[in-house]
Amino acid sequence: MRIISGTAKGRQLKAPKGRTRPTSDLVRGAIFDMLASMGAPLVGGRALDLYAGSGALGLEALSRGARWVDFVEQDPLAAQTIKENLRALGFADRGRVYRLMVRKALRVVEGPYDIIFMDPPYNLPNFVGAVEEVVRSGRTGPGTVLVVEHPRSVTLPDELDGFALVRQRAYGGTAVSIYVKEGDQHAR
Repeated sequence: MRIISGTAKGRQLKAPKGRTRPTSDLVRGAIFDMLASMGAPLVGGRALDLYAGSGALGLEALSRGARWVDFVEQDPLAAQTIKENLRALGFADRGRVYRLMVRKALRVVEGPYDIIFMDPPYNLPNFVGAVEEVVRSGRTGPGTVLVVEHPRSVTLPDELDGFALVRQRAYGGTAVSIYVKEGDQHAR
């Protein structure tokens, strides 16, 4: 697993073996291509990486110009791996790792965020409910972009509490759904 583009392009990332399901380079590249085509607020923006695993999505965002990323990961080994990746890439001063459950972290982190990445375990009970909890968390603002990686078998709604589905793609058994909150300044 590596950084695909930006200031850390080509640099390898550590991943805690057997403890996470890292987003593949193909899917990660597709996510960032979709965000670029939408004019999403990545450069200079603030991002939140929920269920962060190795931190690959947030680290890619930092490499591509995000000003700050908060990473949320409850697994202690995975959280430590994210910290190591931040240091190794020279981004330690541009991110913070919260070793908390997402529900608790949503009460602690300070929004609003420009982009929220969400890649929960595919076997998460009530997957749609977890996404709804994020959109209702108060950590978003007008134009916030929500990127949800999910099993292709899970159907997410076209609208979620003021968020509209603007892009959806499938890659094998993985799907990516991108929502934008009302007040959007991004192209659909």
